[in-house]
Formats: sequence, C-alpha cells, structure tokens
Amino acid sequence: MSQTFKANWLVYAVAAALLIQLFNAYMITGIGARTSVTSAASATPWGTVDLAGVFDDMRPKGVPVVYGAELGVSYDDISVSNPSSSDAAIRKLAAKESIQLSGEQLKRYIGITSQISCEYCCGAPSIIDSRGEPACSCAHSSAMRGLGKYLVSEHPELSDDTILSELAKWKTLFFPQNMAKKAVVLSQQLGTVTFSDLGSNKYRGAEYNADVGSDSSGMAGACG
Repeated sequence: MSQTFKANWLVYAVAAALLIQLFNAYMITGIGARTSVTSAASATPWGTVDLAGVFDDMRPKGVPVVYGAELGVSYDDISVSNPSSSDAAIRKLAAKESIQLSGEQLKRYIGITSQISCEYCCGAPSIIDSRGEPACSCAHSSAMRGLGKYLVSEHPELSDDTILSELAKWKTLFFPQNMAKKAVVLSQQLGTVTFSDLGSNKYRGAEYNADVGSDSSGMAGACG
C-alpha cells in the first residue's frame, strides 16, 4: 500500500468521523446545528429576516420514527400550500383524542399537555384545563391532544420531554411563520433552540419582543 493511498484513506476516515459527530449533534439538539447557523445569520436587521427560509431550515421532515407508520402520518403532510393534506393529517391525530386515560396515565398526560398551547388559534393558557379536558375546540389543539394521549398510552417508554417535543414539532408545522419568527428571537437569546423551547409555554410570546418579518401566521390546516 503506497504512502499516498494511506494518507488519503486517513483523510477520508477522519472526515467520515466528523460527519457522524455532526449528525449526532444535529439529532440531539432538536432543531439542531442549522438553527445555530440561523442564529449567526440573523444579526441582520430584524425586518430583513427571511422567515420562509428560517422555517425551511428548522421544520421537521419525514415520517416520525416511533409512531408515524402506526398512525399513517408524516411531518411532510402539513403544508400551507396543501390544505387537504394538512387537514387529513390533523384529523388522523385528532382521532386519538377519544382515548380514555385514567390514574397515572391521566396525571402524566395533564402534566405534559398543560405545558403547550395553541395561542395562534385560540387564547387559552394551554390545550387542556386542569382536569385534562379540552380548553379550546380548534383542530390544531385536538391534534396535539390526540397525539399526547396516544403516546402516553401506547408508548409509555418515551419521556415527558420527548412527548412534549413531538407535540411542539406539529405545532411548528401548523404555524410556520409564527414559529419561525419565534425561533429567530430565541436563537438570539439562547443560541441552540429545542422544539420544546419553541413550542411549549416556556417562552410563550417571545416572538413579540422584536419586529421579525411578517406577522401573518401562514397557518396550515383549518382552526375549526
């Protein structure tokens, strides 16, 4: 084996290892490394931020690993430009709201879903009330409640934060411009932003602290 071949092989091996590390970092951080790029780029004046580009950079894509095939849904089903596909996916998730929970499952469900709201569609503090009942009747809230019930009952191995993160991913898809605007603001404040940070009530209203592009929600799927 020539010295040149050995040197090239070493370069390729190091490059492959770096790529694997970068991919793992992306998966672990939720929105991931590309959000950090957005953070650096958003030093431009607020009004010039391309919210559509930010959303394309951060949006969840493909079939959810744990439950996507089970429920027949893909993140790609949700699109402002495809209302019928969006509404069909929302209905599939909302159908699971009929699941009955009790005891520890109900307690866990309340703990998770009380942390997230559908504030761009209705003004309720969260998608449930203190008893775990629906706090508003909008379809987006129903979809998040349905997914929350399904994951608590059928995938109890998932952590509370993982389930909350999944609800937040769908919320991000439902309200792309609002959530992209919030992501820009939070990335300036936090650096790396997770879906839980973005979609939960933890930083609710943060997007109104600065003028970042359009105030139009560009909502995917009907509220009612």
